[in-house]
Amino acid sequence: MKILLLDESGDHSLSKIDPQYPIFVLAGVIVDAAYAASELDERLRAFKQRLFGRDDLILHTADIVRQQNGFEALADPAFRAKFYTHLNTLMSQLDYMVVACVIKKYVFHRRYGTKALDPYMFSLEVLVERFCYELGNRRGAGRMVAEKRNSILDSQIDLAWRRLKVEGTRYLQAATLRNRIIDLELRPKRDNLAGLQLADLVASPIGRFVLGKPTREDWRIVESKFRRRDGDYRGAGLVVLPKK
Repeated sequence: MKILLLDESGDHSLSKIDPQYPIFVLAGVIVDAAYAASELDERLRAFKQRLFGRDDLILHTADIVRQQNGFEALADPAFRAKFYTHLNTLMSQLDYMVVACVIKKYVFHRRYGTKALDPYMFSLEVLVERFCYELGNRRGAGRMVAEKRNSILDSQIDLAWRRLKVEGTRYLQAATLRNRIIDLELRPKRDNLAGLQLADLVASPIGRFVLGKPTREDWRIVESKFRRRDGDYRGAGLVVLPKK
């Protein structure tokens, strides 16, 4: 069985758009379930233990950048350089596939106005499709995991998932979706789930790339992990909307 683990970068609001980050990224990593529960978890814990002397830290991009919630040591330039070198090596070596949908919110809102779907829900549909394509025609071959946020947002995600199971997507029949994906589970950050932390780490480099900001080593690693069709990840692993 394979698992699609989801995390986002940026907020999904269309009423208030941050001009410094006018996009929404829903990123997912696809991993083998047995691998996620064994080697992936063990290697992330070993990484944290080696650098911080503890394995209960949650690798969260916002905390890493702000050097808070256990990442205060990153204020030291030498340690910060060591941290990113080791993290990039780990992300390069781990076995996972990346799928992501990026919504350019200004263009999205101008094009669709009040008919625009919530960016999270729209992106979820796109990633569910790519996950089903990757699973192939195998019954009960996949499940999805997303991070719990708050009761309102969690209810919205649950409703979106239920809608997809009943209505399908534009390119995927509901029966096909139900046949291939067992369920969508919401897990809190405190569970220290390795796959969710990996999804968090790939989301920001994707956002920087789409915004045209200077790329770093983490983007080159993520780019190499994208799902591909005929060697191309555009559309197969990375979907940027609206299309030109």
